[in-house]
Amino acid sequence: MAASPASSALPASVAPVPDRPRVTQLRLSAFAGHRRAVLRLGPLTVLAGPSGSGKTSALRAYDALARLGGGAELGAVFADPGACVPERARPDAQHRRGFRIGCTADGAEGPVHLDVAVQAEPELRIVGERLTADGVVLLETALRDPGRRAVQAAWHTAGSAPVTRAPLPDDRLGTPLLPLRVAGKTDGQRRVLAAAEQMVVALRSVFACDPRPGRMREPVPTGSGRLLGGCDNLADVLWRTRAECGRRHAQFVAAVRAGCAGPVEDVLAEPVLGGGVVRALLDRGDGVRTGLGRLGYGELRYLALALVLFTGPGVLEVDPAGEVPAALQTLTVLADGFDRGLDVCQRAELLRLAARMCDRGHIRFLGAVADASWAVEVVEAMGEAGRAGAAAAGGVTVVHLNP
Repeated sequence: MAASPASSALPASVAPVPDRPRVTQLRLSAFAGHRRAVLRLGPLTVLAGPSGSGKTSALRAYDALARLGGGAELGAVFADPGACVPERARPDAQHRRGFRIGCTADGAEGPVHLDVAVQAEPELRIVGERLTADGVVLLETALRDPGRRAVQAAWHTAGSAPVTRAPLPDDRLGTPLLPLRVAGKTDGQRRVLAAAEQMVVALRSVFACDPRPGRMREPVPTGSGRLLGGCDNLADVLWRTRAECGRRHAQFVAAVRAGCAGPVEDVLAEPVLGGGVVRALLDRGDGVRTGLGRLGYGELRYLALALVLFTGPGVLEVDPAGEVPAALQTLTVLADGFDRGLDVCQRAELLRLAARMCDRGHIRFLGAVADASWAVEVVEAMGEAGRAGAAAAGGVTVVHLNP
């Protein structure tokens, strides 16, 4: 799978916070239909390509790295590991096949690179991991004894011994385990810990979102008020958020008004008779309220994606790094089929909204579309608006994937 990145020339109106860790590159060395693919990621990135070009698998790889960075077990992340193995990959003499993925996280420590090799067959396990920065290998693991459920790890020490060696489990990523194993007594150990922290913080707080309108039409039970990836419980989230921040809710309503047919004065949720269940409605402003069940497929996807862009980790079902201040974390939204079911106006409005939110530096967005020509037109229009004196949104990176 070939990837050819192309970026817009729009400057960001607000410079990104340099110390906030962020993933700036995704590497799919051998994953599903990708081989030696390197995807450069900006604050707002659009993956474009026809069906079968690997957009969904690229998002799946990013989400997998994020979950592994959060400490998840390998089996929970890759329910069907065989589907991640390149189709024409041949097994070795021991009948083993696998895949390789990686990423780069920028931040206060500069670019930090993480690469992971996973064995999918005959059994799922991590067989190699490498964390590097400035050409120095900070952590390296390798499967030495296939009969043991462990890998041999070596991390940079730069003390009386250049490296420290110890076994690590083969069903979890080693990088997030380093704070439990590295003492931090030498400059080398502190460098390892800083690089590992930057990578983990950059990978955490990822929200994979693909709204399912069919499940958004029905009333839902009240619960945590945290939005699920399919946005099934959108009514429950509105029930919570409408009263939390009037300014943010007003901006959300304005966005819904721009993308939904007919007048929209408010978006709200109300309890359904019987208790414990709520439904979402559009207030038309003339005494008429329209239930979400009456909205079209595209309108519902538009409304859900707009809500995601206006909310944060406290509302979305994500796993933030609780020990790290919120000011140093960035929420990354992964949106497969970003423009699916949307009309011309809806997709343009959502892209402009995403650009504005990413420009603030607290959110990053990676979406997949079949054709990026419309996105390029929106980017060019935003650039012209900026040159005319309007508030310019940050740059949009378009990565073209070719089958």
